[in-house]
Amino acid sequence: MPLSRSRAEEIATACLVWLANDEELLPVFMGASGLAPEDLRRAAQDPHFLGSVLDFVLMDDDWVMAFCQAEGLDYEMPGQARQMLPGGEQVHWT
Repeated sequence: MPLSRSRAEEIATACLVWLANDEELLPVFMGASGLAPEDLRRAAQDPHFLGSVLDFVLMDDDWVMAFCQAEGLDYEMPGQARQMLPGGEQVHWT
């Protein structure tokens, strides 16, 4: 059963908090996002931004595993959450 949109947002928000607490990874994410630190709290309310948080973490299996272990989630949950947020829909080209 697919995740609800609200559950997907909860997972993405938890992922953002996890990133914010990682002193090595946070600057990499901030550089990739182009956000200033003072804009982070406002951006966290935007489902499109939350999708980009998951996109970032999904780039590296080690990051996915570390986040999921910290939150007690199955490893496929970030990917499932990403599909439920704007821009994460699967595209069918046929």
